[in-house]
Amino acid sequence: MKLYDLLENKIQTKVPDCDVLGITDDSRKVQKGWLFVCARGEKFDGHEFAGKALENGAAAIVTDHDLGLEKQIIVENTRKFYGELCASWFNHPERRLKLIGVTGTNGKTTTTKLIKEILTKCGHKTGLIGIQNETGDEIIKTENTTPMAFEFMELLDRMVKSGCDCAVMEVSSFALVQHRIGPAHFRIAVFTNLTQDHLDYHGTMEEYYKAKRMLFNICDLALINTDDEYGKRLFEEISCDKYSLSTQGKADFYAENIALSPSGTNYDFCLYGESIPVFVPIPGNFNVFNSLAAMSACIKLGIPKEKVISAMASCRGVKGRCEVIPTGKDFTVICDYAHTPDAIENILSSVKGYTKGRLICLFGCGGNRDRTKRPKMAKAAAKYADMLIITSDNPRDEKPGDIINDILEGLNDANVPYEVVEDRKEAIFFALKTAKKDDVIVLAGKGHEDYQILAGNEHIHFDEREIVAQGLKLL
Repeated sequence: MKLYDLLENKIQTKVPDCDVLGITDDSRKVQKGWLFVCARGEKFDGHEFAGKALENGAAAIVTDHDLGLEKQIIVENTRKFYGELCASWFNHPERRLKLIGVTGTNGKTTTTKLIKEILTKCGHKTGLIGIQNETGDEIIKTENTTPMAFEFMELLDRMVKSGCDCAVMEVSSFALVQHRIGPAHFRIAVFTNLTQDHLDYHGTMEEYYKAKRMLFNICDLALINTDDEYGKRLFEEISCDKYSLSTQGKADFYAENIALSPSGTNYDFCLYGESIPVFVPIPGNFNVFNSLAAMSACIKLGIPKEKVISAMASCRGVKGRCEVIPTGKDFTVICDYAHTPDAIENILSSVKGYTKGRLICLFGCGGNRDRTKRPKMAKAAAKYADMLIITSDNPRDEKPGDIINDILEGLNDANVPYEVVEDRKEAIFFALKTAKKDDVIVLAGKGHEDYQILAGNEHIHFDEREIVAQGLKLL
C-alpha cells in the first residue's frame, strides 16, 4: 500500500510517498519497508527505538514529537493514530459490520455470547470477540479480551471475508484507554455494571468509570443497566440515543416475576407496554440481566421480538459461567469465573436460592492484581456460603501464602467455617471429599480458563473439569 493512501490525508508530511509493506508498533517486528509507530507503554517507549527501526529499513517513523529524523511523521497521539492506520490497512472492515459492544465489570462474556447466538439463530452470520474469538463458526483462541489494534482489525477483516454482517464484542477498559479499537463505531453499546476491578491499572474507580464511558461516545444507541449506581450516572451523562434496563423495577426494558431453578429462569420480559413470558435455559439470577440485555440489543438492532424470544429459549450457557460439571454424585459442582466481590456475591446469592444442602465456595485471588479486593471477596463469599475453602488462583509473581493472608483479613468478623488449602488441585479434591448429599460446591475464579499462571509468568495446564474428574475417582 502507498504511504499517502494509508494516511488517508489525515496528516501532512514531508516524507515522500512510497510503498509500505507492513505496519507495526512493536520495534522487534520492524522489517524493511514497514511503517513503525512509536507507542508509549507502561514499561517501554517506542520512541527509543525509532533510530534503530530506520537503520533496519523502516519506510518511515510515526512519532508524537520531533525526533530530528529524516523520515518522521509527527502526530498528536501515536496510539490512537496506530489504530486508524490499522483500520486503513485492512480497508476499514469496521465500516462493513454492524458492531455491538458490551462493557462493564461483570456479565460481558455471557451477554455477548447470547447476542451472538440470537443473531445467528435469526439468520445473521455473526463474529464474536471476547474470551474466545469467533468468525461465524470458526473459533480462534486469544489471551486478550479485546485484541491489540492490528489483530483487532485483522479479525474484523476475517469476519467480513467469511460473510459476517454483524460482530459482537466485549470492550474492555484497557482497550478503550489504549485505543485498541481504532476508529470503530458501534451501532449499539451495552453497559452491564461497574464494581471494583483493575484498580492496579486505573488507580481509582473514577478513572475506571471514565474508561468505560468512552464507549458511549462512539455508539449510536446505548442500553444501560440503571439498577447499577454507575449505570444511573452514565445514563444521565451520555447524549446518544439511550434506553434503560432493569431487573428490579420499571425501565424501558425490564424483567419481572422472576422464577429461578437449576435448569434455567422464567420471567416476564416487559417492553413497549407488553409483558411477554420468556424462558432462559441458563441458571443464575445474574443471567436474568444478561439475557434481558441480549434480547434488548437484538430487538433494537431490528430483529422482531418474537424471533428474539424464540431464539433465547434455545440458547446455551457459556463455558465457565455458572457451568455445572457432571459428577454422577448426589452433590453438585459448579464452575464460575467470578473473580470480583460483586461477581462472587452474584453467583453465590443465585445458587443459594436452590441449594438444599450446604453451599461450599472455593476461591482464591490473582497475584499482581488489585490487593484491596481480596478481603472484600472473602466478605462477599462469607455472606452466602456455609463453608469456604481458601486457595490459589493465578499467583503469578506473588507468594500464594501472602495472597491468602490478604483474603483472610476479610474473614476476621465472619462466622462461616473455612479451610485453607494452598494448592488449588488439592483444594478441589478436599472439597469433593467434604461434600455431602444435596451440597453445592462453587469453584470460583477460573471459569473458562484451562491454565494456571505461576511465578515468572509460567502457564501450566489446569482445567477444573479434569481436576474434578480426577478427584471423583479418589472418592
